Amino acid sequence: MKIVPRTPTTKNPPEQFTGDVWLDPIAMPQDPSQRMVVALVRFAPGARTAWHSHARGQALHVVSGVARVQARGGEVVEVRPGETVWCPPGEEHWHGASPDHFMEHLAMLENADDPSTTTTWLEHVTDAEYAGR
Repeated sequence: MKIVPRTPTTKNPPEQFTGDVWLDPIAMPQDPSQRMVVALVRFAPGARTAWHSHARGQALHVVSGVARVQARGGEVVEVRPGETVWCPPGEEHWHGASPDHFMEHLAMLENADDPSTTTTWLEHVTDAEYAGR
């Protein structure tokens, strides 16, 4: 057994996020055979990711607040605490907080064979896309 030291909270980079977003890593691979990554991500009202996809998919479990999520070509959907969203491998999507609520979710995914290709970041979500127009 091993107790993994707490990793400091980091603020996510503006190249991949709009607004204020903080990340607390929870689980990271402890040896080369492991792929699991879990993080608690906190979004200020209106904050969101850029469009992106994951090589092996991603599960988002909303802990508090109201989330907004959208798959490319789909509708903007609001997700509430206790609900989980599954984004399949390669699906372009974004997620963030509603305009008037902070939001926290657990982001759970598996690294790709080459961890640098786990997430493919794309363009920022426009205000119109965020609003569902």
